[in-house]
Amino acid sequence: MAKWDNMLAMLWMLRSGKKLTAAQIADQLEISVRTVYRYIDALCVSGVPVVAESGHDGGVHILESFSETPLFFSSLELRALLDAYKFAQSAGYPFALELENALKKVENGLHDEQRQDLSLHTGSLDVIAPSRPPSVVPLLRELEQAVKAGQTVRLTYRKVNAAQNEERTVDPYGLAYDRSEWYIVGFCHRSEAMRTYRVDRIVKLALTEASFPKPEPFSVSDYFRSQLEPEPEENVPLLVIRIEGEPDALNKLCGNWHLRHYLTERTDREASFLLDAPSMNKYLPQYLLGFGTSIRIHEPLELKEQIQELACAISRHYRNDGECSKK
Repeated sequence: MAKWDNMLAMLWMLRSGKKLTAAQIADQLEISVRTVYRYIDALCVSGVPVVAESGHDGGVHILESFSETPLFFSSLELRALLDAYKFAQSAGYPFALELENALKKVENGLHDEQRQDLSLHTGSLDVIAPSRPPSVVPLLRELEQAVKAGQTVRLTYRKVNAAQNEERTVDPYGLAYDRSEWYIVGFCHRSEAMRTYRVDRIVKLALTEASFPKPEPFSVSDYFRSQLEPEPEENVPLLVIRIEGEPDALNKLCGNWHLRHYLTERTDREASFLLDAPSMNKYLPQYLLGFGTSIRIHEPLELKEQIQELACAISRHYRNDGECSKK
């Protein structure tokens, strides 16, 4: 068990109110008595009133006035917290400032040894943030509050290539972060249906006095998945698609916005998907052909044959071009 885990375990033992000898603590934690005394010194430095009494009725205990348990983090736990903040900040997380303040409080409660260890890892990982309009974060905060309060909002929305902005009244059900973009999912009053809006395309947002009951249960991730995955036809069996490839090619393949939802197994050199035959026949042959020789399809045979036919057709097409140019 790690040092900080041992210290926390010892602290909980002492909070039982019983006096324990150093030997009893050492036996339960499977450490030496000398280490127990080092831990007692460390706890005292962190503000825990540990008392060690000698004599027949002596032992180690904590004063009854003690009520707060100090936080003990391992080196990797502290690094994970810091890195998580970096990812949240790069994503435009609307409460990044509050998260930063929380991390500062954690850092203020660390031991000198932990603080020094954390400083060693401060610059070891960077997350390159995409460029975002300055208005996105305040919009996200307002939308999150509207979702929480069940409050209807009025959007001025800019669609791609649209001649003018649109006005929409929406009951926001939840926010989602997907493919480096933020989305709001909700019920559009004009369309009388569920709709998804990119937050960076919201020109203006206004909270209304109207409220709405959020459907229960509702999962934004499930809704997104349902939009990306076509409903499989009834009684259509699913096919196992097994593809071997170079790591970079597999990374691109498994990260595809459509295919990633069908991934069932992944290793460094192979990926397996579960897909119905109509979807496979419609999308995969042309898409996989673009990977060239960087991948190899092991199954199903039907998919291999379709790609072979496409490759041969392309070869014939350009071979005929060459013959015509010679005439």
